Amino acid sequence: MFTGIIEECGTVKSIEKKANSARITILAKTVLDHTQIGQSIAVNGICLTVTSCSGDSFTADVMPETMNRSSLSILKTGSKLNLERAMLANRRLDGHIVSGHIDGTGKIVNIKPDENAIRLRISADPHILEQIVEKGSITIDGISLTVSAVDDNSFEVSIIPHTAKITTLHNKKVNDPVNLETDLIGKYVFRFLQAGSTDHKSQKSQTSGITQEFLLNHGFGY
Repeated sequence: MFTGIIEECGTVKSIEKKANSARITILAKTVLDHTQIGQSIAVNGICLTVTSCSGDSFTADVMPETMNRSSLSILKTGSKLNLERAMLANRRLDGHIVSGHIDGTGKIVNIKPDENAIRLRISADPHILEQIVEKGSITIDGISLTVSAVDDNSFEVSIIPHTAKITTLHNKKVNDPVNLETDLIGKYVFRFLQAGSTDHKSQKSQTSGITQEFLLNHGFGY
């Protein structure tokens, strides 16, 4: 598990691509401290397992499922990456709970300065957008951010100068793809409500929403 608080930006040292998979070696410094083979590092928000580690880099295998759902397929030597080691249970959770399992990619459709901040508008598929709520959490390329607005086609986040400076976001351009992971807790709630709605289809004409009866039937008494 991760927090979405980026520790450093790494650089792709080499990438060996096959038809639908890859092996990637990343130059880094901070995330290598006490890192061992078999441990996890979030690379642009993707949980990858360290398969080898040297004094200045680590290597990880990327399977077809990850290549298909993420933007790793467009990486090349010299690409910059957001890196974070797995969270420690005895530390503050400064971001939010991040699994490192990407839901899919979005595309930057607008970048707009907003005094000391930068507003990013990102388009995404409907199955991702339906799990995003205003003022909720979203992970973009491994960065824990707060959603400032959302509609049927896209959502928006506001980036403070510190976040832009220490991550890859300051190099992003319109039409660039980004990895997206919606809020983990929100996913379970969304799935639970979907199941509840399905169970009640034969009894009621509604397909979604929370009712007093629904809450009582699922243990939320008062």
